[in-house]
Amino acid sequence: MLATLHAATLHGIESMPVEVQALFGKGIPEFDIVGLGDAAIRESRVRVKSALESSGLTLPHRNVVLNLAPADMRKSGSALDLAIALALLCAGGITTMARLDGVLVLGELTLSGELRGVRGVLAHLRAAVQRGITRAILPCSDAHEASLVGECEVRCARTLRDVVQHLDGALELPVARTQPSGERPGTTFDLRDVRGQQAAKRALEVAAAGMHNLLMVGPPGTGKTMLAQRMVTLLPPPTEEEALEIATIATAIGNAAPTGLDRVERPFRAPHHSVSAAALVGGGKPLRPGEVTVAHGGVLFLDELPEFGRVALEALRPTMESGLALITRVHQSASWPARPLVLAAMNPCPCGYAEDPLRLCTCPVDRVERYRARISGPLLDRFDLHLALQPVDARSLREGEPGDSSECVRERVVRARQRALERAVDAPSTQQVIARFAANTDADALALLDRSVDALGLSVRAYVKVLRVSRTIADLDGGDRVGLVHMAEAIQYRLLDRRIEPRRKR
Repeated sequence: MLATLHAATLHGIESMPVEVQALFGKGIPEFDIVGLGDAAIRESRVRVKSALESSGLTLPHRNVVLNLAPADMRKSGSALDLAIALALLCAGGITTMARLDGVLVLGELTLSGELRGVRGVLAHLRAAVQRGITRAILPCSDAHEASLVGECEVRCARTLRDVVQHLDGALELPVARTQPSGERPGTTFDLRDVRGQQAAKRALEVAAAGMHNLLMVGPPGTGKTMLAQRMVTLLPPPTEEEALEIATIATAIGNAAPTGLDRVERPFRAPHHSVSAAALVGGGKPLRPGEVTVAHGGVLFLDELPEFGRVALEALRPTMESGLALITRVHQSASWPARPLVLAAMNPCPCGYAEDPLRLCTCPVDRVERYRARISGPLLDRFDLHLALQPVDARSLREGEPGDSSECVRERVVRARQRALERAVDAPSTQQVIARFAANTDADALALLDRSVDALGLSVRAYVKVLRVSRTIADLDGGDRVGLVHMAEAIQYRLLDRRIEPRRKR
């Protein structure tokens, strides 16, 4: 008898459907697994045999072939253990398949027959629902994560024996229920902790309101890292759809599931500058998501930007434009969401003091040029806002006003985003984007932008970014049209000069 069960395997953060087929035949008793399984799947025969024996279940002493379809897709992980065991039991006539029709089966087996949780339950269940599968059997340890997907009825089991009794009608497995989510976790960061740097805090607010990428340049000790750590506190709480997507990515890479969708926090990722291109954008074997995908919906902070590898930065560049991490390899390819707010910080020169009004730069001019040249023009163009930071004097640190809190700024950001959402219109081409923004911009503001394009040598991409930033600034001010003051502020965020003349001793 041929038995076929529905299962799935993870490719990065994507769930790929797998049919587990088992068939007993004539010949010398053997246990063959075909279908491009990795070492964990090939070793499953040992776990399954031991789990069956520990559960008091005996297979026919015959030749059995196990096929994992589609046969040309590589499978990995231990999530197929339970499906393999049940397929063997159904093919051997030990239990019935009646209650497995249209059911997703996932779980790792221990040698004693207990079920262990698997990675990426949210991804598996969401993909199964899209394929029309609305029932599943999972380990009890994954019950809470599974309950976050409301469209799927999930039954939870502790052992292989419990699942077999459920299929035979002797036991009814419990349904996964949503647990109380408790209080939202607090954060130790608040924007009011930053004294001085009013221009920088304003730039952070503009970046948060429009999800504009921001590059900060300044000497050491000007608060670049401190500001970056507080950026995520300015972003509005994720919607239910965003929260589900963020949680799906987090659980697919092995992080713990949130207590509830209303408790999902936007991610903040700050990879070290030694990170490889594969770790930053995605890759490896098997394919795994990079930091830009893990930070989707949150903040990706690149500190000491010129110290990152050139290959890694150039791999990040198209992702910043498209919002997708496109990974192409000989045997596999993937397209993952990757739309974080990219926040970067760098010193103006190797020693860090080229723009410091008090300390003197010791770097030769050619060394400064080489340092700045590590950031290519096309990559620099991808940052909507360029911000030059100056040191804060000691009196401001001690006596300066704290300024607005993160909660206060976040409320303004939410209102600005709501205005933008009400006005949103699809504009697929660059020319249509320019026309749409220009229609709601005052003539004197457009004239200032035209003069600035000639004076600064802005590219078409930078031109469009200035229009978008000016629109965000107008939304923060509650204006229906972009005025001269809004355009002037947007333009001054493009005034970062890459050719710095260091201040030196005479």
